[in-house]
Amino acid sequence: MRLAFKLPLAALAAGLLSSSGALAQPAASSTPNSDIEPEAVEALKRMSAYLGTLNAFEATANATFDVALDDGQKVQFADKAVVKVQRPNGFVIERTSDHKDRRFIYDGKKLTVYSPRTSYYAQVDAPPTIRETLKAVSDQYGIELPLTDLFLWSEPDGGRADKLKSAFYVGKTTIDGVATDHYAFREQDVDWQIWITEGATPTPRRIVIDTRDDAARPQYTADLTWNTKPAFSNATFAFQPPANAMPIRLTALGK
Repeated sequence: MRLAFKLPLAALAAGLLSSSGALAQPAASSTPNSDIEPEAVEALKRMSAYLGTLNAFEATANATFDVALDDGQKVQFADKAVVKVQRPNGFVIERTSDHKDRRFIYDGKKLTVYSPRTSYYAQVDAPPTIRETLKAVSDQYGIELPLTDLFLWSEPDGGRADKLKSAFYVGKTTIDGVATDHYAFREQDVDWQIWITEGATPTPRRIVIDTRDDAARPQYTADLTWNTKPAFSNATFAFQPPANAMPIRLTALGK
């Protein structure tokens, strides 16, 4: 069996976890793409700008994703991620799936990776900001934390607007009693949709991603809920190993 699903927006949080709300602009062109509706791109900008104003928040994503077998048949699995963020130097990411549980804890000095099912944990020194830490663990250890690319478009040096092949407004709908605007986008090898809360708090409420470079077209779907005024303490971002926990070493790439 092979995992064919790819999450090219994978964080929909470097932008979520960073402090910037700026969306990178498409490269200038003398022939504008008529398949890209400016309204759809502006909706991402508004959402990104709003997320950039949140100094603390908690987001929960309940997701399903497809795994494509070698014969093309798909099977579906469930996944839940909870992200707690205190900018600029604290986060906890808890991921629970059908296969494994992981906890990622960052306190401004160290990053801890903990597996509740095995009781193993590893700690490494980390840079003083969330943004630097996300880049460091990716570059040094190949760890892509859940949800940390989900809002990549809010990064000032690498948004998603210049990757779009098409973008359009689908319409209005309600998710769990919340009025949202539904948009659809296409990139080189992926189609994705997003439902954004109407009004002054434009948070993403649903994400659907279709991978087009695999014949099985595996899909990822996540419904998100938000707490934009959480009550965190220093203990929220501090890791205390359970009595039976065993430390291990996190191996850097190429070693």
